[in-house]
Amino acid sequence: MSNVNPGLEPGTTAGPAAAPAGAPSVPLAGEGASTVERAGRRPSNPADVQWAGERRSRLARRLGQGIRWLLLVGFALLFMYPFAWLLAASLKPRGEVFDNRLIPLTPTPENYAEVWNQLPLLSWVFNSVFIALASATIVTLTSSAIAFGFAYFRFPGQKILFGILLGTMMLPGAVTLIPNYLIWKTLGWLGTTVPLWGGTLFGSAFYIFLMRQFYLSLPRDLFEAARIDGCSFFGLFRRIAFPLALPSAIIVFIFEFQASWNNFAGPLIYLNFGDPKGYTVPLGVAYAMTMYSPTAGGHGDYQFVMVASLLVTLPMMVIFAVGQRYFIEGIAAGSLKG
Repeated sequence: MSNVNPGLEPGTTAGPAAAPAGAPSVPLAGEGASTVERAGRRPSNPADVQWAGERRSRLARRLGQGIRWLLLVGFALLFMYPFAWLLAASLKPRGEVFDNRLIPLTPTPENYAEVWNQLPLLSWVFNSVFIALASATIVTLTSSAIAFGFAYFRFPGQKILFGILLGTMMLPGAVTLIPNYLIWKTLGWLGTTVPLWGGTLFGSAFYIFLMRQFYLSLPRDLFEAARIDGCSFFGLFRRIAFPLALPSAIIVFIFEFQASWNNFAGPLIYLNFGDPKGYTVPLGVAYAMTMYSPTAGGHGDYQFVMVASLLVTLPMMVIFAVGQRYFIEGIAAGSLKG
């Protein structure tokens, strides 16, 4: 009996069995690859995925840097606007001082020559420089010495005494204003510059705290070795502690110089007597504002006030530009140990 499949023509071979109805069709090897390529889907490459991630990360960093630079430039221009306005006002004639233009319509550089004839500006600058230098130098030395005592020596009640010292920082200036005035009046020094720098002979609580933090960061073994070699306690401060604390000392000097230079209430209380040549810069500028005011009989020559204000601002800018490196170093070093 012959085994011949019915329905097949002679010369043909039997192919694969037909898939049952309802079963999913599976493409052949060649047919499947071409189908994927025609659909546009290719197997993912790890290198391509990593490259795309790095590209997105670079774009995000550049976008973040652009935003930061935009904010920095915007805030810089915002803070520079008052100085630019002051510079423009100092170059304007009397009738254009308050027109808010940053480019003067009628530039008047003669204001910078005439201001020396209109106001005793040199006397004001000299008085301010003397008071600021005296205050900054004295308070730097005294605060450093007191801070070294709190940092190095161990004695009963040290923490209580230091806490009382810090507690004085909470007293408003108005609380001690009248007692200080009565003390200087009793001593007969009203109308002199002594009350403006004499109080710094006893140091400042804030500066003592700042310097103490720096001294605490110094190794104690260094001082003990110097003591073994015969160094005195004052020698420890003068030869070791203070030279190492120079960055913090410069911070104290800059802070006090700026505070004394910009001090208005002190000169108003103690120097507001007699000749205006004895005034400081802030008090002198306020005096010029009153002198040129039309309500006080002046002619509104405020351009000279603007010139004076600009000139007395330059020293502080120079001091900060010179001492900013020590300022940053001192702040970083003084915060190492609390």
